[in-house]
Amino acid sequence: MASTDFQTRTDIFSKTRKELPPQYKVILHNDDYTTMEFVVEILITVFGKPLEKATQTMLNIHHKGNAVCGIYTREIAETKVETVHHLASSRGFPLKSTMEKE
Repeated sequence: MASTDFQTRTDIFSKTRKELPPQYKVILHNDDYTTMEFVVEILITVFGKPLEKATQTMLNIHHKGNAVCGIYTREIAETKVETVHHLASSRGFPLKSTMEKE
């Protein structure tokens, strides 16, 4: 392989790494009204977590005040936050979800 081939591949790899979109953490926040069962349901249906992981994450939210539920591109993170708010509102819960840049 010629040195120019190596340089071209390195440039492509470097360019590709630099062009990855920023990632955003989606966070669920504890409150005094949303049931633990509903939070587990959200973690399973919206974030695709298995029951055991959803239960563990829900307990982290309950004890620590919040927890990161997933890391996504901006558009997906926004959709997850909106979905959580819509589902919570439709069931009468004030569950809060936010996103922040990683």
